[in-house]
Amino acid sequence: MLRFFRSYYPYQYVSLLGLLLLIRLPLLLHPFPMLIPELNWMLIGEQISEGNLLYRDIWDSISPLSAVVYWGLHSLFGRSTLSLHIAATVVSVFQIVYFNYLTNNRDVYSDRTFWPGLIYMLFLHLSFDCLTLSPVLMSTSFLLLAFGTLIKQMERRGATDEVFEVGFYIGIAALFYLPSALFVIWATLSLLFYTGTSFRQHSLTLFGFLFPIAATVLFYYLNNSLDDFNRNLLSSVFRVRQYSLSDFQSLFASLFIPLGLGVLGFLSLFRSTSRYVNFQQRVQQIMMLWFVIAVLTIALVPFLAPMSFLSFVPPMAYFTLYYFENLRKAWLAELGFSVAFGLILLLFYQGLLGLIPGAELGRLTSLQVRASPLPDAIRDRHILIIGEDLSAYRQNRPATPYLNWDLAKYDLKNLDNYESVINVFDHFRKDPPDYIIDRENVVDKLFQRAPALGTWYEKTATAGVYKRK
Repeated sequence: MLRFFRSYYPYQYVSLLGLLLLIRLPLLLHPFPMLIPELNWMLIGEQISEGNLLYRDIWDSISPLSAVVYWGLHSLFGRSTLSLHIAATVVSVFQIVYFNYLTNNRDVYSDRTFWPGLIYMLFLHLSFDCLTLSPVLMSTSFLLLAFGTLIKQMERRGATDEVFEVGFYIGIAALFYLPSALFVIWATLSLLFYTGTSFRQHSLTLFGFLFPIAATVLFYYLNNSLDDFNRNLLSSVFRVRQYSLSDFQSLFASLFIPLGLGVLGFLSLFRSTSRYVNFQQRVQQIMMLWFVIAVLTIALVPFLAPMSFLSFVPPMAYFTLYYFENLRKAWLAELGFSVAFGLILLLFYQGLLGLIPGAELGRLTSLQVRASPLPDAIRDRHILIIGEDLSAYRQNRPATPYLNWDLAKYDLKNLDNYESVINVFDHFRKDPPDYIIDRENVVDKLFQRAPALGTWYEKTATAGVYKRK
């Protein structure tokens, strides 16, 4: 396969994208288990389409531009996981084509081949959850655009005012996935160490980064929701931890080969530094900085799953190519890539199709939406789930802003505070749920603190479920 994609002809894009579709089509046509994050994103899109404002009327920690995309998809396709998967494939095609074009057009490597796109395409299949349109995937597209503008500056003797674009792209990336804001450190260090950037141009980069964020802040200020924006997005990045993933074996297995190849490629550079010109060596160093910043974002991710590590794909793919390029025997490189290709896709298909009977590796069971705990009669109703398990929302609609339990705790776990009780009462009055599913045992205390609410609801035969009278 490496030999086939070594030639650099435009028609190879067709081959590369054909291979991508060949890998994904069997899964896109197969019944796909809905993931809890996917359900959460679709609920947000649905709520926004009904006129609710994110953070004020929908308490969730998702970044605003991602929410806008889910709103658009819901407006066109409704609650459709297939639309998420098709949109993710479109975004993946852009990243593969752009990464391959950029590395060849800017002579990042010694030879022009389709290996960068091939390896990038392979690493986008860490796990079957990477098939969905995650905020990390969308954010990485803009980080790649920032990378493209950055290395264009490095080719010149002095930086230009285009450094504004670098900061702007990272600001947009942060509005898709907030932890990506850390990449402004990557851009600043790269410009400082590897370009002749002046103080004015550093200021332009910072302004470009802050401009889209400031516009978003202004929007929420004009809608009297700045406190909600701060609490549910900016402050929550340090506290919100959703969908606890206990399947660390699957996470480790999905990252082992790409990270291992990336490390081997990086180490191979020490044996062949004389082969690369000064520009290529600087690109190697800024890609190493990318990897370091990506590691720092792990502390801020809302949940651990392979899809949360898609920002690692560009540096892993970048350094992996050096490993295969520096192998002296072509047959050994071909064999090594074929083995890596097979093992990565085996785990990818195992997660969804269960190719290995009885093996749970790669299944990500803790991220899958479970069967609804409610009776079958409760469908298409407005409900409130007090707890982390969102499964009951699959056949119902959320009521009140309390979608994210980690954020709902501000009120529902603070009922000794008079202001919190008033907030809960107001939210119930504006959007009363038909059913309350209490998994955290807070309803009894809520009814004690707000007796008027207690008169609205009665217990049902199902434990923890209250019905509106």
